[in-house]
Amino acid sequence: MTTETATPTATETTGARSMMAAGAPATAVTGTGDGPRARILGLRCRNCRRPEPLGPSYVCPACFGPLEVDYDLAVAARTLTREAVAARPQGIWRYLELLPVDAAPRRGLAVGSTPLVEATRLGPELGVGRLWLKDDTRNPTLSFKDRPVAVAAARAVEFGFEVLACASTGNLAGAVAAAAAALGLRAYVFVPADLEPAKVDHALAYGATVVPIEGTYDEINRLSLEVADEEGWAFVNVNLRPYYAEGSKTLAFEIAEGLGWRLPDVIVAPIASGALFTKVARGIDELVALGLVEARAVRFVGAQPAGCAPVASAFGAGADVIAPVRTPETIVRSLAIGSPADGLYALELARASRGSIEAVPDEATAAAIRRLAASEGIFAETAGGVTIAAVEQARRSGVIGPDDEVVALVTGNGVKTPDARLFGLEARPAGPDEPGLAPPIRPSYAAFEAWYRGGR
Repeated sequence: MTTETATPTATETTGARSMMAAGAPATAVTGTGDGPRARILGLRCRNCRRPEPLGPSYVCPACFGPLEVDYDLAVAARTLTREAVAARPQGIWRYLELLPVDAAPRRGLAVGSTPLVEATRLGPELGVGRLWLKDDTRNPTLSFKDRPVAVAAARAVEFGFEVLACASTGNLAGAVAAAAAALGLRAYVFVPADLEPAKVDHALAYGATVVPIEGTYDEINRLSLEVADEEGWAFVNVNLRPYYAEGSKTLAFEIAEGLGWRLPDVIVAPIASGALFTKVARGIDELVALGLVEARAVRFVGAQPAGCAPVASAFGAGADVIAPVRTPETIVRSLAIGSPADGLYALELARASRGSIEAVPDEATAAAIRRLAASEGIFAETAGGVTIAAVEQARRSGVIGPDDEVVALVTGNGVKTPDARLFGLEARPAGPDEPGLAPPIRPSYAAFEAWYRGGR
């Protein structure tokens, strides 16, 4: 008779976050069951722990809490090893055992395995001992949103949906449109009417139907709930949200693998709904539970624009309730969610891990975009600027120490928000010894010399 080691399910690892924050060890998992067991157990409420069957559901019928995917980690541990991951193709599906799909899809975009870049110039400028940049500007549609969308889209196909849809502040629109095109699904994206034109054009390029809404993101999200119910469409961030959110865990998996299967001291990430922030933490919990990394205290620092910072405001005030921001006023459209669905969980994570939630002024965001591009050759959109500025703020406040190893998530490419880098700058021609756009000159060396010498 064989004896099987008691192993937590994935949702039971939520307590490991506080254990790691306190420096307590976590128990590795070794599954040795006799017969076949399901890797994906179903859904479970994050609040009351009520189990629910797999399906396009997102809210607990008992307490209205959010549903999450529940895994049998003992089953996952049998095949998910460091050696197995190393032997697999690049991309998010190399971590299949911790993703909520039955099998890796045969079609779809090549998502994930983006560079983890050591910022040897920017780190010292910010006073950080060692700074790494997780460069998700390299994904197919130039943002991290390709990760959760790939997972949600794969599930949509398994459930038999024919329409993929979303409510979006920008990056998600392009990701959904591209994923739908690759899988042969119809795509509908609902966006604010004043969204940056570059992001609208991006979604249109993939053949999506873009529906501009004269309202805030929170109003668009409420409309999406109705459309999902009435039309029976697969909304990645509504009825497929439990599966969609799981895709963000792959950032944690890639960070750990990129660091040689170990964890950094600090992870800094932007906060919109809060799902990315909290799911990265859950990904780390699962790696610890499977024994793929050693447990250690990781601090989580969140970043929000000051003009829409409900979670940062609650953190700064020591409050346990997040007051919604009715009218966001910021250039950071991709983070302008006034009532974040996972805001309270993000707040709890920052406090439990001894991290922080930083509110970043738009001027600091634009300056960080320019600084990152000039020092490391990475052009980030506004969410990336907020994240880099948050690193600097957390370093000044002491949340990040001078010898800490820090990973900052750069989640989107600056070509999507090209005007943001100029925010706060005076419009004038560049001189010969400064970066910027020089005035037009005639095509002769004499004209060049007159400008170059005369301006010095």
